[in-house]
Amino acid sequence: MSLVAPTIRVLLVDDHRTMLWGLENLIQGQSPKMSVAGTASNCDDALERASTLLPDVILLDLDLGGRSSLEILPTLVANGVSRVLILTGVRDNGILDTAVKQGARGILRKEAPADQVLKAIEKVHHGQLWFDSDILGRIFNHMMTPAALKKLDVEAQKRATLTVKERRIIEAVVAGSGAPNKILAEQLFISEHTLRNHLSSIYQKVGVGNRLELYVYAMRHEMGPPMGPQMGPPLA
Repeated sequence: MSLVAPTIRVLLVDDHRTMLWGLENLIQGQSPKMSVAGTASNCDDALERASTLLPDVILLDLDLGGRSSLEILPTLVANGVSRVLILTGVRDNGILDTAVKQGARGILRKEAPADQVLKAIEKVHHGQLWFDSDILGRIFNHMMTPAALKKLDVEAQKRATLTVKERRIIEAVVAGSGAPNKILAEQLFISEHTLRNHLSSIYQKVGVGNRLELYVYAMRHEMGPPMGPQMGPPLA
């Protein structure tokens, strides 16, 4: 008896009716693989629907009727279930970088082809990341500024608090790049729940908010596996 993968439930957040209609038809056409859990056209509705529907993925526009959705992004990802994928026409690098720092797991341009939108939703749902090389490059550069380098002594103290097991998990994150938590847990011979608990502890100790930031942190401080990472940075 074959097991059927659970449907990926997507919340669509955009203030353009035509865009919502197009996205809704695109995703519903993937049934039963994907379904539209709900739609919202402003920040307040997005918060309400996200809290009641608990979607797997939130496809979020950054400009909702003149109001930036950046202010609600941390709340949207705080439930521990939903992952946010940005679909936007915004090209301001500062805004896009802020979205990443506040928890977005991927960024798509509104002109992206339909198959790329669907692939990004699936990747983000499975714990992977969807960023282009420009965004990753800016994150690396930001973390290598003179001001950041002055904090090396403090960072050394943070790393000293990591246990042997936590260091092994960091090495696995670097080697596995964008691999889903389930795969990393299997490689480490622990449950996915245990892995999430360890990652939460690691995030708190070194002061990062997600796996992308942990990857950048580990690369900067040479915390990868002894032979170096086997894959590139966590791209889609």
